[in-house]
Amino acid sequence: MDSGSVGECDDLLRTVSPHLDAVRVERVWPTGGVVRIAACTRELMVSCPDCGHESARVHSRYSRTLADVAVGGRPALIGLSVRRLFCDSPSCGRRTFAEQVEGLTVRYQRRSPLLQHLVEMAGVLLAGHGGARLLHILKVPLSRTSVLFHLMRMGLPRAATPRVLGVDDFALYADVYGTLLVDADTRLPIALWAGRDAEQLGAWLRTHPGVEVVCRDGSLTYRQGITDGAPEALQVSDRFHLWHGLSKRVSDVAAAHRSCLSAAVPESESEPAAPQPAEPSEAANTPARRHAKRLFEAVHAVSDPSRSLRAIARELGLNRRTVAKYARAASWQECVRRTPPRRPTSLDPYLEYLRQRWEEGEHTATVLHQEIVAKGYLGHLAAASRPTDRHTARATALTPPGRTVDLYHTVPAQPARHRGTPATA
Repeated sequence: MDSGSVGECDDLLRTVSPHLDAVRVERVWPTGGVVRIAACTRELMVSCPDCGHESARVHSRYSRTLADVAVGGRPALIGLSVRRLFCDSPSCGRRTFAEQVEGLTVRYQRRSPLLQHLVEMAGVLLAGHGGARLLHILKVPLSRTSVLFHLMRMGLPRAATPRVLGVDDFALYADVYGTLLVDADTRLPIALWAGRDAEQLGAWLRTHPGVEVVCRDGSLTYRQGITDGAPEALQVSDRFHLWHGLSKRVSDVAAAHRSCLSAAVPESESEPAAPQPAEPSEAANTPARRHAKRLFEAVHAVSDPSRSLRAIARELGLNRRTVAKYARAASWQECVRRTPPRRPTSLDPYLEYLRQRWEEGEHTATVLHQEIVAKGYLGHLAAASRPTDRHTARATALTPPGRTVDLYHTVPAQPARHRGTPATA
């Protein structure tokens, strides 16, 4: 190979791998699916890592093997011959040191900085399994544990002091809490530690001056810590706790005035008159309503501002939450669970026809389904055989073809079971 071809190869190698420009490449050859590069360092002055004194006096040479990014779809290995030099400074305690090539070698590292950055970014973006699969495609075989190892070795970037700081606590487990600091502008976490004491928050704010606004919850501990560490900062409540407190207060007020809200709505003359509510004696004729009325009367009979809900619950043999619900209610009707109205179904237009056919003696669900399908029903057989109104609310499930199903003779409704019954009732 003539000198012109060698120069062209050197120029091409510097273009493809600019980090090799600091060394002298002696040979490049493929072997066993791997591109091997033999190189050595240049005879330059090198500074001592301890005292900074430059030296070129060689103590010895040794070889380092560095893995580099793939070339042409094949992994690359660099065999680099480096020098060990004497430090001639009399004030330095180091006698010899190994030279490092900027952009190519790092102390105790067997990968080039370019390849190491590739491994770290794969770990940051894809973590263990995903990063290992991507690196395998890039001809860098590493296990998921190795990818995670290099990820954990990376140093965290130094966070700048935010202008708006968010402070909140979080539960680590059970009753153990921690404190989390977040940059409210970038929404990135800054620091976290175990515990939620004012001293630690105040110390962090004193070492990071410049915070202008602090968003926090209603904790008095955090208020004290912010006041001690950053007295000039403006303390505000965050949006979540504002909406949470407002909605809770509105809910409490609405529940306290639930009985008088309907009276505040004016009646329109154009609207038809609403049906008169049933008399109390008629409205309380179901087991659930009678039970609710009995609990309401029992709780209000023993209620006293000087007594706690827990004491009343022990006396009546009820749950404390049940006692609290009936004690807050203005009437027993508020404690009765209301049955939601039935939603319309695609079977509604055919109910009258099904009742007529049933009275005529046709009790086979398959035949009835075929007849309403001919009339335009698009539902399935199971939907056609399900209960559709209060008269068929307890109908049995659909039976195989050829057998009849009683769609109208229903099982009488059973009274609802309740968790608590007052001991004095």
